[in-house]
Amino acid sequence: MNPLLTDRTQLLAQLDHAPEFDLAIIGGGATGLGVAVDAAVRGLKVVLLEAHDFAKGTSSRSTKLVHGGVRYLAQGHLPLVWEALRERQHLLSNAPHLVHPMPFVMPAYRRTDQLVYGLGLKLYDWLAGPARLGPTRLLSHAETLLALPGVRVSNLVGGVEYWDAQFDDARLALALARTAASQGALLLNHMPVTGLITEYPAGRIKGLSCLDTETGQERSLKVRCVVNATGVWIDQIEAMLHSQPSYSSETQLPHSVRPSQGVHLVVDESFWPGSSALLVPHTQDGRVLFAVPWQGKVLLGTTDTPRPQVDWEPQALESEIEQILQEAAKYLVKVPLRSDVSSVWAGLRPLARTAAKAPEKGATHNVSREHSVKVAANGLVSVMGGKWTTYRAMAADVMQSIRKAQLLSLTSEDVTLHTKLWGAPEVDLQISEAAGTAPKPAAAFSAASRYGTDASLLSTLPGAERWIAPQLSEAMVRFAARYEYARTVEDVLARRNRLLFLDAAAALSAAPEVAEILSTEISAPPQLAPFEALAKTYQLPQQAASN
Repeated sequence: MNPLLTDRTQLLAQLDHAPEFDLAIIGGGATGLGVAVDAAVRGLKVVLLEAHDFAKGTSSRSTKLVHGGVRYLAQGHLPLVWEALRERQHLLSNAPHLVHPMPFVMPAYRRTDQLVYGLGLKLYDWLAGPARLGPTRLLSHAETLLALPGVRVSNLVGGVEYWDAQFDDARLALALARTAASQGALLLNHMPVTGLITEYPAGRIKGLSCLDTETGQERSLKVRCVVNATGVWIDQIEAMLHSQPSYSSETQLPHSVRPSQGVHLVVDESFWPGSSALLVPHTQDGRVLFAVPWQGKVLLGTTDTPRPQVDWEPQALESEIEQILQEAAKYLVKVPLRSDVSSVWAGLRPLARTAAKAPEKGATHNVSREHSVKVAANGLVSVMGGKWTTYRAMAADVMQSIRKAQLLSLTSEDVTLHTKLWGAPEVDLQISEAAGTAPKPAAAFSAASRYGTDASLLSTLPGAERWIAPQLSEAMVRFAARYEYARTVEDVLARRNRLLFLDAAAALSAAPEVAEILSTEISAPPQLAPFEALAKTYQLPQQAASN
């Protein structure tokens, strides 16, 4: 593959010279980017517009797991688990540089728990069928300690090991964006949609207006079909047909989705050594606790808290922080304190209200993660719910809904089953169980490997050997600006590189140098001051006071 330059001047020129697009996608998260790839592979003329940056919202704030969903298995959502396990296999095959197998262990403190967990996970294996990554095993006390060297041993009787997968969510989003672009799609970030244009008197959507936030220039586009893939902001787009929308953080609760907040705390890997992840399926309040090794740190989480409003930068509640720390203290030998947290971040899950089985108010951990697609009489196609693992199946469902509504002429074929994502090597990096060895865990992959086939190009850029921070070189910043649509310091340090999500203080320290490099690569201001203000919100209060 020859990397496509993402020069914004050229992208805007393409936008201005296009007489009409077959499909316009609003939203550059997992769902919107997946739809862009599917539509572009079909040969449609596609434009995708993202208000901020690709994966700025929910899609960069996951627990970094590609999984069938052990919790959904316990809830009886077998069709969702079955679909997710198959999509997990497609992701491992199509993006092996970004998605890797990972062993998980459930510690058992009662023998009956070990047997129940083991039976449930054997069903998980059975549902995966040929797509299973490794066998589920009952572990003895000694084997559990070898797999989980950081786990508390008091009353421990054993454990259950099973396999799922881990990924870098924001970089997978970039791989989708670049895959869509390589297939002819036009993608623009920092380009919010400001209105939907309808024909008179039928009321059918025939176009949209958008705003370039860097120049303040507004444009109108002619389109045949519009997909609303904005997650928790889905109703703000639908409201454009009736009145001017508000993008404030005080937006009222949407009608189509039920936002649920998930919070993660990041601590040093010394709190959870080894390559296996911890899963506690039932905490005191009925949620799930994870301790997941990721890029040299450990993610602790997550919460599942209903939120009455949506925000681009949702903030962790004090009760959520304390809840995670208290639950972690029950299972980790080295107990993390507030002062040990290097970054804290929250994301809003766009749970489909139509799929909800829980009451309108209250806990959302029992609400289904299934997605739904709605085609309005005016032709607006809205997709809601779902999760990262099933993004490809969601995109295929959107395209089939468009076909059935006769908005565009399409075949019923599923066209992306074997579409390799940008950077994927020709030879699959994964080691199959059939080969007689365990899969290679995520921890074994380096920072350079996340660039896949672009690693050689990266090594030729200026500053390839000059490191600004751990796992961040000058060349990576330049690569982000030239080939990965990065326009601001936040784009680089939050999503092209994950330093903000791993260590907010280190991100603050690196930000001025990143801004200086960016200013030599792009014409727009790198937005250093806004990033510095943002990074402080990723620190716990007593940490922020010291900066």
